[in-house]
Amino acid sequence: MKNNQLSNPIRVVIGLALSVVGGLAFVLAFPPYEIWPLALIGYIPVLVAQYRILPPKISSLAPAVGIGVWLQGYLGPVFAPIGTFMVWLPLIAAALSFLTDQGLRKFHTRTNYRWFVLSGITSWAGSEMIRLFIPIAGTWAFIAYPFYRQIWLIQPVSIFGIIGMGMLVMMVNHVLTLLLMSWLDQHWKLSVDAPALDPGLLRRWKLVGGLVTTLWIVLSLILFIIPLDTPTQKVAAIQPSISPIVSANQNQESLVEQLHTRMIEQTREAADQGAEFIVWPEGAFLWDPQVDDRLNLTGLAQETDSFLATGYVVIMDEGFRNEATVINPQGEFLGVFGKDHPVVFGGETSLTRGTYPVYDTAIGMVGTIICYDLDYTDTARKLARQGVQLVGVPSNDWGSIAEKHYTHVVFRAVENRIAMVKADGGYDSAIIDPFGRIQALAAFPDGGEATLVADVQMGTGRGTITSRLGDWMGWLALSGMIFFTFASGWLVKCSNNP
Repeated sequence: MKNNQLSNPIRVVIGLALSVVGGLAFVLAFPPYEIWPLALIGYIPVLVAQYRILPPKISSLAPAVGIGVWLQGYLGPVFAPIGTFMVWLPLIAAALSFLTDQGLRKFHTRTNYRWFVLSGITSWAGSEMIRLFIPIAGTWAFIAYPFYRQIWLIQPVSIFGIIGMGMLVMMVNHVLTLLLMSWLDQHWKLSVDAPALDPGLLRRWKLVGGLVTTLWIVLSLILFIIPLDTPTQKVAAIQPSISPIVSANQNQESLVEQLHTRMIEQTREAADQGAEFIVWPEGAFLWDPQVDDRLNLTGLAQETDSFLATGYVVIMDEGFRNEATVINPQGEFLGVFGKDHPVVFGGETSLTRGTYPVYDTAIGMVGTIICYDLDYTDTARKLARQGVQLVGVPSNDWGSIAEKHYTHVVFRAVENRIAMVKADGGYDSAIIDPFGRIQALAAFPDGGEATLVADVQMGTGRGTITSRLGDWMGWLALSGMIFFTFASGWLVKCSNNP
C-alpha cells in the first residue's frame, strides 16, 4: 500500500475535478443526452472526492460542486429563457448542500462508515420528498427520470413511487462507492483520517445491494408482463404550431384565429382516424366555453362523435381561472378542473384549484390535470383514487423543456397505472400507456404543429399501491433523514461503545 500524502492544493484540484465529473455525468444521464446508466454511477466521483480526496474541513465542497454543476447543466437551459430568480436555483442548491453536508465526513469516520449507505440514501430521497412541498420545485431533476424509457426497469414505481426508485439509484451509487473506497485504501492511503473499512460491512452491503437490485429488476419484469384486462381506445393530442395563449397575450388576434381554425381542422383529422378522446392544449382560448362557446366546441364534439378535453384561461381582477373541461359527444360539458399547481414563479394563479372531478363515460373513467400538475405526484394520484383510467393533460410549455417535460408523464402513468394524453401549445405532446410506453410523441424545442393519434390501453381504474399510499417511501426517507440529523451524536457513542 502506498502512502500518498498529497498536498492540500493538489487535493482541492483533484477533488473539485472529480466533483465536476460527477455533476457532468448526471447531466448526461438526463434528457436530451439520455446516457441513463450514468445515473447509477455518476455520484461516485463526488463521494470519493468528499470522503477520500478533499481536505476534511472543506469536504462538503464536493457535493456542492457536483450538485451545482448537475443542476446548472440540467436546469440552467430550462430557466434561462425565463430570466426569473429560478436561474439561481443551482447555486442555491449548491450552497445548501455545502452547509448541510458539513460534518458528514467526520460522522462517518467516527462510526467506521457503518451508516454510510443508509444515511446517503435517506438524505438524497428525503431532500426529494421535501421538494414536493415547494411550489417552485416539484419532481424536476428527480434522479429516477433518466430511466423513463427503460420500461422494463421502472414498473415498481407503482409500488414504491418515483422516490423509491431514486433510493435504489442512490443505493447503487453508495454501495459501489464503499467498495471503491475500500479498494483505494488498500492500494493508496489517500486520507489519513479514513478508518479501515470493516470487511464484514463490505460483504453485507455487497450482498444487500446485489439482492435488492436483483429483486427490483425481477419484480419490474413480473409487473410488466402481467396483462391489463382493459380495452384500448384511440386518442389524440392536438398541438398547434405556436401557443394560442402566448399569442393572445401578445395581441396577435389574427394569428390566434388562424391557430383556432387549424386546431379545429386537426381535431377533425384526428376523428377521421378514429380518435374518440381528443385533447387540446392549456390556455387554448381566453374565455369560458361554458358561458361563451365562440368556437362551437359543443358542435365540434358532436360532429366528430368524440370527447373533447380542452384547457382555457379566464383572466379576472383577482387572478386567473386556469381550467380544463371535457365535452362529450352529445355536446355536454361534464365538469371543470382547476389547475392545482400554478406556476407561481411565472406569476400564475389558479382561483378554482383543489377539485378533482372524474367523469364516468362510455369510453371509461376520464379526467384532466394541467401542465405543471404533472411535476407533482399528488395530482394524478388523486384522480386514480377515484377510479380514473384515462387522463387528458393540456399543457403550455416552452422550447427549452420540450425534451424533458413529457418524461414526467411516463412516471405519473406508471405510478397509477393510467393512460395519459399530453397536448401542448407548440412544443411537446405525448400519448403514454399505463406501463409508461410512449405510443406517440412530438417534442420540438423550436416549436411545431403535431396531430398525435394512437391506440392506448386504458388504465385499470383500481389505482396502485402508490395511488393508495402516496409517497410512502418519501416519508420513510424523510424520517431517516431527520433521524440521522438529530441522532448522529448517539450513533457515534454507540460506535465507540459497542
